[in-house]
Amino acid sequence: MGEPLKPLNIGIVGAGKISSAYLATLERLTSLRLTAVTDLDRGRARAVAEQATGGGEPTVAESVADLVARDDVDAVLNLTIPAAHAEVALAALGAGKHVYGEKPLAANRKEADAVLEAARMSGLRVGCAPDTVLGTGTQTARKAVDDGLIGAPVAATAFMTTAGHEKWHPDPEFYYQPGGGPLLDMGPYYLSALVHLLGPVVRVTGASSRPRAQRTIGSGPRAGHTFPVEVDTHITGVLEHAGGALSTLVMSFDIHAARLPRIEVHGTEASLSLPDPNGFDGAVEIHRGDGWKMLPVSAGYPDAGRGVGLADLADALSAGRPHRASAELAAHVLDIMLTLMDAAAQGRALQVTSSCERPAPVDGR
Repeated sequence: MGEPLKPLNIGIVGAGKISSAYLATLERLTSLRLTAVTDLDRGRARAVAEQATGGGEPTVAESVADLVARDDVDAVLNLTIPAAHAEVALAALGAGKHVYGEKPLAANRKEADAVLEAARMSGLRVGCAPDTVLGTGTQTARKAVDDGLIGAPVAATAFMTTAGHEKWHPDPEFYYQPGGGPLLDMGPYYLSALVHLLGPVVRVTGASSRPRAQRTIGSGPRAGHTFPVEVDTHITGVLEHAGGALSTLVMSFDIHAARLPRIEVHGTEASLSLPDPNGFDGAVEIHRGDGWKMLPVSAGYPDAGRGVGLADLADALSAGRPHRASAELAAHVLDIMLTLMDAAAQGRALQVTSSCERPAPVDGR
């Protein structure tokens, strides 16, 4: 990865659990420098500041407004809860800062459109997770597709199956409230990978169900506590890509065990099997009719971690190119998910009105 002329100064908003994964990446890339952090819980913000070891201890800002106003912050890393993603992004853009945030881009289409418009008006960059698609797993598979190793793409399958987060999470209620559910929780990883592999989606159809009205926490100090389920927890859909390929998607909190692949892509000449899109690497295998064989790593950022999308944004600023983990891609993925849920509720196929450019591949050289 190339590096900007000077390090991009980063201010973190939100010092929850995921911040430690980003901090590890920030500290090993000289293109990024953490200069400030804030959180509603000042103790958590101080803890993150104290963990930072590169370039001196960052400042603990009093508030979001204080952080985005700082001269030593070039870009805001938005690690707040999903409901606050758009609010923080708009505050940062309004203060003249670039933004990179955790998924989803926003809670709904209206908020996502507001962030996109603010970025256009200001000329600033907005990036959004997941950036796992920039690792060697998805990118090696993409190169195989682009190089024609499977022939013309025909179809793909994507499966995320689990019995539910209440089995291990001590406070799982938010996964089962509006804005939660398996599709909005894990769909961005799978759908971002499918768009990288096969391009944007133009139409969807689907069905969904809510087999259980209540769930019970299985571990931690609240074990045995029962809470209501307010969203559908098993969603299946068919996605039509602009190029004609069809993807079958299953996202579920209702499957106790399965032997389903994570993602497979099938072409006229061969099939590909991909690793978990929630990770950066893993084996990519091809089947040409003579058994599954592993492909050598041929593309993607090696040894990547959470935040490589932000580093790609910094490099893109220096090179004057589009960044790959873009707000436009994240907005399209959000629109796909919301349209799929609408299609399931209405029992009919629906057009996906948004689109995006297929991000540039990550050259493995």
